[in-house]
Amino acid sequence: MAKLKLGIPKGSLQEATIRMFKKAGFSISVSERSYFPSIDDDEISLTMFRAQEMSRYVEDGILDCGITGNDWILENNSRVVRVCGLIYAKHSLRPVRWVMAVPDSSRIRSVKDLKNKKIATELVNVTKGYLKKNGVMANVEFSWGATEVKTALGVDAIVEVTETGSSLKANKLKVIATVCESTTQLIANKKAWRNSWKRAKIENIALLLKGAILAEEKVGLKMNAAKKNLKAVLKLLPAMKKPTISCLSQEGWYDIDTVIDEKVVRNLIPALKQAGAQGIIEYPLNKVIY
Repeated sequence: MAKLKLGIPKGSLQEATIRMFKKAGFSISVSERSYFPSIDDDEISLTMFRAQEMSRYVEDGILDCGITGNDWILENNSRVVRVCGLIYAKHSLRPVRWVMAVPDSSRIRSVKDLKNKKIATELVNVTKGYLKKNGVMANVEFSWGATEVKTALGVDAIVEVTETGSSLKANKLKVIATVCESTTQLIANKKAWRNSWKRAKIENIALLLKGAILAEEKVGLKMNAAKKNLKAVLKLLPAMKKPTISCLSQEGWYDIDTVIDEKVVRNLIPALKQAGAQGIIEYPLNKVIY
């Protein structure tokens, strides 16, 4: 049987990735001591790697495809196929930022003030490229972790990834610049991408994952409305396309079905009820495929 060698990230993206695959229809089971998770698809062979090194293994053909951040593709200068962006992170459905930060008490106000200063980061090559673009010569050193505390140990600035900014604030750091933004990427080995079977398998995985992510912040909404209230109810509904409307067996009554952003539901349902909607049902979605 043909197998697709797929890499999923170990570490900060691990839990979110497994959850997205579950919504996409794939059940992944991870053992604490194994780097080879099981998946309920006999055509996929899974391996776990750190996101930092994923693109190298994909480029070298050790993996046919994998999930990593665009930041690490840039850092490794990897020649891979970017199949699609998957906008999710550890805590949210938005890109993460690599920011340049200094202590709150620092006199450094901008990247220009970092001339001949010392900067610690895991993202060394991208940081050097950013400094070069801004005409700044500085000493960039690799950080093996706990980067936020390095300014207390003699480092002038750090470049660190942030999603919410809470860790930087907790360590009394202020952001002076954004070095880059990064999204999660599904990438493929160039040779694997030219294989028709593997490409079709990868594209199907991408389709399902994108559908799962799109469904994350949306819900389905069903309700009934009498003909006299139909126009008022429909006016309130923000639909992806148009609400689905069908006649009920009871004359003069309609069933309405739509998909909306979850964040508007708490305000929308009372308004729908007031407009005459009845039997309102909110339900979760696993995938939304356009």
